[in-house]
Amino acid sequence: MKNNLIHISSEIFDVELDLRYASSNNVCKTKLYKNNICYLHKDATENLKKAIKIAGELNLRFKIFDGFRPINVQRIMYNKFPEEKNNKISFVSNPDSGSIPHCRGVAIDLTLIDKNKNELDMGSDFDEFSELAYHNCTSISQQAIENRKILLKIMTDAGWDFYSKEWWHYQLFNPRIYPVIDYDI
Repeated sequence: MKNNLIHISSEIFDVELDLRYASSNNVCKTKLYKNNICYLHKDATENLKKAIKIAGELNLRFKIFDGFRPINVQRIMYNKFPEEKNNKISFVSNPDSGSIPHCRGVAIDLTLIDKNKNELDMGSDFDEFSELAYHNCTSISQQAIENRKILLKIMTDAGWDFYSKEWWHYQLFNPRIYPVIDYDI
């Protein structure tokens, strides 16, 4: 357990992994992680276990897109979207002034899947940089709205906080109490 990070694997946790930044299938269109490994801070894994149990009671599981994110990757992402810096709507946190919960290991990006590993319709893909990503978006199907509500309820019941502009992003409350972790994956 280096830097209080726990390895999140399908074998130990009942989840599927689709680590987008370990491939080029992401908003940056390039592989940002050297390894296809997911980590979370040990405190966040406790909430994840609770969420997995709640989802399982609904015959659902999670597909995880991201967990701990190295600070150097956060800088790459922030610099890749300079137009976001001066916009009222920012989807990439400034690594020098933002709370950067991913870089502290206390944030997770995920969606729900059914027993056949099909993603539930959430109205947009992961890392949608528009209002379609907002929790309160009404420009999506009623089914997607309901699926987002299910995800939100599971995660908040398990003790997670949410970011209103990204339906897939959940984090521990008060992320700044955790140090930024200097670790590369």
